[in-house]
Amino acid sequence: MIEAGWHWLGTFTGVALLTVAALPVAALAVCALAARRTGTGTAPAWAWRRSLTEVGIVYGTVPWVWMTMLPGRRAGEVPGRVSLVPLLDLPTMSTAQVVGNLLVFAALGLFGPVRFAALASSPRILVLAASCSVVVETAQYVLALDRVSSVDDVLLNAAGAGLAALASRRWWRQPEPSAGSGYLVIS
Repeated sequence: MIEAGWHWLGTFTGVALLTVAALPVAALAVCALAARRTGTGTAPAWAWRRSLTEVGIVYGTVPWVWMTMLPGRRAGEVPGRVSLVPLLDLPTMSTAQVVGNLLVFAALGLFGPVRFAALASSPRILVLAASCSVVVETAQYVLALDRVSSVDDVLLNAAGAGLAALASRRWWRQPEPSAGSGYLVIS
């Protein structure tokens, strides 16, 4: 009986509703992290920036990955399928699938370079997103989720992260000013 009541968590609609419901929790997490950092001496602007980007990466990525890991109707019954020919599956994808694939690692691309100086380059974001996507596609195959593990998904996931990174380029990670450095940083 309990299982039947929670089945909605295994649907796209359930994940979307839970994501919306979790927005206040994410906002509180940003506030709590920023307050903690400010209390330990971090400049308020940097405390808020770091907190927002960290929570943004998690909040903006986890629901999309969760959706990609939802099992299909015949999960466990059919063997995993793999498509390694680039751009073969793309013409068969719906607009929703293409947009969804572009969004899977978009938050990582948007906030990653802003938070971490090591990620402040388009090629690094593309490699990170493609690597994360390969892990997700491999997991879909290994777990027999009745999904196609496709190189086109990897390409779209990486492209979405790359485009999001370009959108945030003007805010990419700058060195945090040291205490008493004598210069003003405007973010």
